[in-house]
Amino acid sequence: MTATAQRPGVSTEHASLLDALESEAIHIIRDVVAELERPVMLFSGGKDSVVMLHLAAKALWPAPIPFPVLHVDTGHNFPEVLEFRDRTVERLGVELKVASVQDYIDDGRLQERADGTRNPLQTVPLLDAIEAGRFDAVFGGGRRDEDKARAKERIFSLRNAFGHWDPKNQRPELWHLYNTRHRPGEHVRVFPLSNWTELDVWRYIAREEIELPSLYYAHEREVVERDGMLLFPGEHVPLREGEVPEVRTVRYRTVGDMSCTGAVPSDAADVQAVIAEVAATTVTERGATRADDRISEAAMEDRKKEGYF
Repeated sequence: MTATAQRPGVSTEHASLLDALESEAIHIIRDVVAELERPVMLFSGGKDSVVMLHLAAKALWPAPIPFPVLHVDTGHNFPEVLEFRDRTVERLGVELKVASVQDYIDDGRLQERADGTRNPLQTVPLLDAIEAGRFDAVFGGGRRDEDKARAKERIFSLRNAFGHWDPKNQRPELWHLYNTRHRPGEHVRVFPLSNWTELDVWRYIAREEIELPSLYYAHEREVVERDGMLLFPGEHVPLREGEVPEVRTVRYRTVGDMSCTGAVPSDAADVQAVIAEVAATTVTERGATRADDRISEAAMEDRKKEGYF
């Protein structure tokens, strides 16, 4: 499909915006591949990382994707997402590297949190994987509309030798010129989707006919309501006294730990229905469904300063 071709239900205005966003992301990806020696792309099987990998394939075609993808696996991921992850990298012929939080817990390098969520535990395995792979650029699927901390960050974001981010020490990015310079031991985080919104992502998924894990679409699922969230009860979300699970029609706006990622009530069973639903919402997907972001008002920024993505 050409860049200007349209899918049913995509207006000329939206198509033009998607063309511009795609062009910017492709430019960013090509810039990294041209300027840096050992890039890696974070890939969880979630919608943003799926779109980012799709853009990389388009940016570098007809050559294969020349860098590996990295998943920091918490051990609490949805099985449907892991299956999709493995199937996608096999289809594209991409090398998959996995950093396991469970391995760190098993050998004592990390300890389980009292609240049961493992998302904040991803930082140490991520930084160790970056050091072990000698990666000098790490693509991430973060978008500025997700969270205030991500809104502060540049598209090319320097991390020091400890993997830390200083929000007060950021480089200007004028005229789409990006500074990739870094000292030995430092690396650059790169966010090709920075200027996209959740709605842009879904419209692009529709236009490009990108496959996603089934969790993103409405389906019947057993859930338990806890602290205003609909969680999937099971091994990683044990029932508390008085809690009674029920089967409801839901979907997931974002996928992370089963222990901290909630579903939303929804009848949106296809991409156009999801687009209509997202267009009407006033709460970001992380704000609506991620318990790990509710720890404090600055939860995301605190984690990012330590090296989280």
